[in-house]
Amino acid sequence: MEASPVRFAYADPPYLGMGARFYGDRHPDAGDWDRPETHEALIDRLSAFDAWAMSLSSTTLRVILPLCPYDARVGAWVKPFASFKPGVNPAYAWEPVVFHGGRKRDRKARTVRDWVSVEIALRRGCPGAKPAAMCWWLFDFLGVEPDDEFHDLFPGSGAVQRAWESWCRVNRGFPLLEAL
Repeated sequence: MEASPVRFAYADPPYLGMGARFYGDRHPDAGDWDRPETHEALIDRLSAFDAWAMSLSSTTLRVILPLCPYDARVGAWVKPFASFKPGVNPAYAWEPVVFHGGRKRDRKARTVRDWVSVEIALRRGCPGAKPAAMCWWLFDFLGVEPDDEFHDLFPGSGAVQRAWESWCRVNRGFPLLEAL
């Protein structure tokens, strides 16, 4: 029996407290993301989807998580190579990802970990661009399928959409046409 399509979304907004600093020169409303209320409105918007994931910074997890549904899960994107900045110790070498919903798996399905270790994406033209392997983990975590409906709420560099398209090609049985 074929599963019904799932509507799912991914949000990688400017992280709380970093909107004006990193995106102020690109977007006139970037400073709005420095307020928890803006993130709360985003979570309300995400709740209209069957499944969703949202990236955030480790320093704001304690603010953002209480705004999420009680049954949301937190996963970790661990960065084996991260930008080390002078005077910043310990380094910021992981990012939380909040997940909600998703397709249920049966006992025979491959188990997906609640963390992934993937190198950061460099020189993508947009601060915080996500690497394809991290995106593939998101898709696996949510249990999505190639015929599901995907919405990238913050397209930025376009890397997440490209990762979705390549993930769909592979999971439909077509050869991967572009390198991860």
